[in-house]
Amino acid sequence: MITLQNLRSNFCMVLLLLSCSFSWIQAQENDNGPNFWDNVSIGGGIGLGVGSGYFSVYVAPSAIYNFNEYLSAGPGIQYSYQSGDNFDSSLYGISAIVLANPIPAIQLSTELEQVYVNQNQEFFNGTVSTNFWNTALYLGAGFRAGPATIGLRYNVLFQEDDAIYASAWVPFVRVFF
Repeated sequence: MITLQNLRSNFCMVLLLLSCSFSWIQAQENDNGPNFWDNVSIGGGIGLGVGSGYFSVYVAPSAIYNFNEYLSAGPGIQYSYQSGDNFDSSLYGISAIVLANPIPAIQLSTELEQVYVNQNQEFFNGTVSTNFWNTALYLGAGFRAGPATIGLRYNVLFQEDDAIYASAWVPFVRVFF
């Protein structure tokens, strides 16, 4: 059984490994070559939704390494919380993204996302809690202007009985500085 403590431990281990990897890569560069951090961009997404009996918040910071003007890749983390009249849900996740820019105005993306879901639903006879992992593999395309990209992505692993996503199609706004 996966517990929140195990999830936290695994998450901390992933962050530690990523930090060590970035430090090792930086140490491998010679003094005459480009600085590793000059090619790193930080960004991600945030969201807030409020409605009649509904609230949601989404935070997803990420970092990418720009290999050249055409290709970037990197890790991300995310947290999302939703609540409504008879439910609440928390999602904790990690992701890996690859961005390709065949021309400056177009950005293609592939993103693998793994989230741990904790849902609580209230019924007449009590509350039902479910905890599970969900994997999504997104293929996307967007219009790019400066550091921002707006587009649409498709979850190729989506199933009609998916417990956390209503549709395989997801619009996005992505910003990296």
